[in-house]
Formats: sequence, structure tokens, C-alpha cells
Amino acid sequence: MYPKAYVDYLVHFHGDRDYFECHEILEEYWKETDNGNKASIWVGLILLAVSTYHHRRNNFSGALRTIGKAKGIFTDKENNLRDLGIDPKLFMGLINELIKKIEDHKDYQSVILPLSDRELIELCKKTCIEKGTHWLKDSDINNYELLHRHMTRDRTDVILERENAIRSKTKGSE
Repeated sequence: MYPKAYVDYLVHFHGDRDYFECHEILEEYWKETDNGNKASIWVGLILLAVSTYHHRRNNFSGALRTIGKAKGIFTDKENNLRDLGIDPKLFMGLINELIKKIEDHKDYQSVILPLSDRELIELCKKTCIEKGTHWLKDSDINNYELLHRHMTRDRTDVILERENAIRSKTKGSE
């Protein structure tokens, strides 16, 4: 019923709290299913994970900028949120609460998305167990690799993709 990438996103978001991985998983899925649509629900969820990643690192300006973009997308996506097993009213309340915390430079706290589908929650819990983590686990704010994942990961594939895009643009303009 739900795309595997979405379930994996939720497992990382609520399990190991690897928001960077949430971004990676959904970005790949978005590119495969709705590429180029910057107003996609997937882009909104990606931006939410990025904002949460920035907030946890006390990068309040980055967190505020990305959650503001996410809110703009979510505002018009009530049916999409419901289709993803998210309570739209509670979710938008959560987004507004997060914006306020970020604006006030409040410390990060683990975020729990208001999922309304019991079967989805059970699937996520089961997947957490399979991956060796716990559902609704608090974020380990002392885990350097988790907090600074963008600096510690292998970026070879990203660099190659950028170089190929530049080459393609250069060939197209000749």
C-alpha cells in the first residue's frame, strides 16, 4: 500500500533518527516517480528531514529556511498527507510548532510525525526490529557521525552526477 522508500523514510525518521538518510532515500524515490516536480509531497518530506537535521545541529537559519519551504508544499497537500497515513491537521500543527521552536532557537527534540494508520505504524515497528533499531527512539545527540553525516559520507556518486550534468549542459549549448 505504501512505497517501500516511504516506509524506510519513516523507519529512519522515528527509529535511528538518521534524517540525512531520510533525505537520501526519498530524493532517490522522488527522482524515479515525480522528478522535477518541486511541489511534490516527496519534496516536502525531504525538506522536513533536512530541516530536522539542521535543527539538531543548531543551524537555525538552515532549519527555518527548509521547513518554511516544506510548509509551503504541505499547505496544499492535505489529501496527499492523508493518503500517506498522516493526520493533516495534527501534522500542520506540528510544522507550526517546529517553526516556532526554530525561530526561538529552542533545542532540538526528537520529532514524532502524527501517523494515523495503525497498519503503517506496525509495519514501521516491524521494519525497525529487522534493521536493529527501535521505533520512537530518541535521537543520540552525542553521535558525531549521525549529527555531521553530510561531512562524513562518501560523496563520490554526488560529485560524478554533478560532473555529468555539467558535461551534458556544455554539450547541449555547443
